Amino acid sequence: MIPIEKIQTLPCFNRKTIPKSYLDAMGHMNIRYYIGVFDDAAWRFFAQFGMDMAYYQTENGGAFALEQHIRYLAEVHAGERVAIHSRLLGRTAKRIHFMKFMVNETTGKLAATLEVVGSHADIAKRRTSPFPPDIAARMDVVLVEHQQLDWDAPVCGVMRP
Repeated sequence: MIPIEKIQTLPCFNRKTIPKSYLDAMGHMNIRYYIGVFDDAAWRFFAQFGMDMAYYQTENGGAFALEQHIRYLAEVHAGERVAIHSRLLGRTAKRIHFMKFMVNETTGKLAATLEVVGSHADIAKRRTSPFPPDIAARMDVVLVEHQQLDWDAPVCGVMRP
């Protein structure tokens, strides 16, 4: 796997100390809460490109999740602090491919990854639509930066933007 130090150079979009209420019968964080922690980071991830609440409310633009792949790599327990780091992998005119890394800062381990293909959407039509030029340009700046990293993202191999 990738050294944690390399993952931690990526932008962090969420940090959370895991409460006891997130645990399941096995005594570790339940899968439903992984999605929630990743999802909270996704809102902030998209905001960096200009897709924030103001955009969603005034521009009729939004995002649709199309495909996701989660890998659970190490247990997360109550009281442990996790951080979600994000890497942009690719995009087309309408779609975006990215990966989120859940780093357990308490244990120093990579706890999980979430690979996502999503799409820009015209909310009025409820259909996918091209990213506006200003948002696409911001994505491209980040994409170039992330393509220059000296490590490959551990993608599942079947998802494409």
